[in-house]
Order: sequence, then C-alpha cells, then structure tokens
Amino acid sequence: QVQLVESGGGLVQPGGSLRLSCAASGFTLDYYAIGWFRQAPGKEREGVSCITRGNGITYYVDSVKGRFTISRDNAKNAVDLQMNSLKPEDTAVYYCATDPFCGMVVGGRPPLKTTFWGQGTQVTVSS
Repeated sequence: QVQLVESGGGLVQPGGSLRLSCAASGFTLDYYAIGWFRQAPGKEREGVSCITRGNGITYYVDSVKGRFTISRDNAKNAVDLQMNSLKPEDTAVYYCATDPFCGMVVGGRPPLKTTFWGQGTQVTVSS
C-alpha cells in the first residue's frame, strides 16, 4: 500500500522545537521531491518547504527561513522537518506530499492527480 505518514506534531511553547517526519511505505521516497505544507484554521494551505530528488536542493517560504530545516533520512525512507524557534503563527496541521520539481511549494502549482498526501499532524505553539 502506497502511503505517506506524518508524525512528530504536538504542543510546544513559543521558542521551542519540534521535528516532524514524513515516512513513506510502498515506494522509495528518495525518488521524489517532497514538500511540507501547512494549513491553519480559516486559512489556505501554504507551502512551507521542499527538497528535490537527487541533489537535494531545499526551498523554504520566507516566514520559516532560518528556523526550519528539511532533510532526508533514507535509512528510514523519510523526509524530516526540523522546526526551531517556533512561533504561535506556526500553529497548523502540517502535511507532506510528493511535489515534482517542488512546483507546489515554489511555484504555487495546484496538486497533480498523482500527488500523494499524508494525513497530517497537528502542531500547536502556545504558552
């Protein structure tokens, strides 16, 4: 069964850190560019970060640059998102998805019919 599963979300105080993981089953994640997205209540889904296949070029939305780091863990067949210096405005459900050439995160392209999405993990930043 082909699926993506996110984990690592939770409740954290402002300034804290979380590490999200996007694990794949049924296919090899390293063959795909993978994007992280988030959706806060009442807001549109936003592309947060992406890592390309192969050379692993990374992209970040301006609001998370310097705070978030995306990386691959091929031993786990996963893509992780390390989130530091978290702010209340980072509160959202975070999703990972296949994103060829990082077109959704970087170019705002709509999802393809072939896009795989995870089920999401809640991140809440609050004191």
